[in-house]
Amino acid sequence: MEKYIYDNTNGLWYELNGDYYIPCLTITEAEQLPIGVWGRKHLQYLKEYRPVLYADLTLSGKLYSYLAEIDTQATTRLNIIVQQLSEAQGITEELKAQDHMAWVGAMNNIRSCAKEIIFKELIYEEVSA
Repeated sequence: MEKYIYDNTNGLWYELNGDYYIPCLTITEAEQLPIGVWGRKHLQYLKEYRPVLYADLTLSGKLYSYLAEIDTQATTRLNIIVQQLSEAQGITEELKAQDHMAWVGAMNNIRSCAKEIIFKELIYEEVSA
């Protein structure tokens, strides 16, 4: 039996390991994008609750670029939500200078609300790849 074989139907190389051919999967440099906290949380969600989608993204080589995009979207959305909520609630730099603890409490509350929105909209959403 040959050590390596190529499958024309899916474009993958396979390596003989014992009696079985195992796909030779590699990550290209373009796919080695940094995935932050949001991307890791979504990865955990995919592994636990969407294993078929996780396997599909992994085998197609799109997993890390997909997770990096989710992370970028979530970070951008979080910054926008925090800014909008702080403006809507009147949390300003003047409050920060006058009563720092009140400002910290208000900003922590806003940030927690924004994180919950991100979790609901992006991280634990029903994804379609």
